[in-house]
Amino acid sequence: MVVIVATLKAKSGKENELIAVMTDLAKSVRSKEPGTLEYTFHRSQKDAAVFMVYEKYKDGEAVKAHMASPHFQDAGKKMGGLLEGGLGIETYAVIE
Repeated sequence: MVVIVATLKAKSGKENELIAVMTDLAKSVRSKEPGTLEYTFHRSQKDAAVFMVYEKYKDGEAVKAHMASPHFQDAGKKMGGLLEGGLGIETYAVIE
């Protein structure tokens, strides 16, 4: 299994637009990607502009399929103007 934690910070005033893009993406991932075991979108309780996505995949091939999917590519284009800074990504291997 592969786990990815992605962090995003919305530009000021763009929080709701980012939520809409990410909510649509999460729904598509969960319904169209059988190799994705979990894909949940979170909002920081300390900073309303900061978000996190917890992703769990069956294997590396499932990660590649996710990154290549049309819904992921489309969301990436939409997010470009909504994010402050880049996307933070950390990848983990499941131990237990």
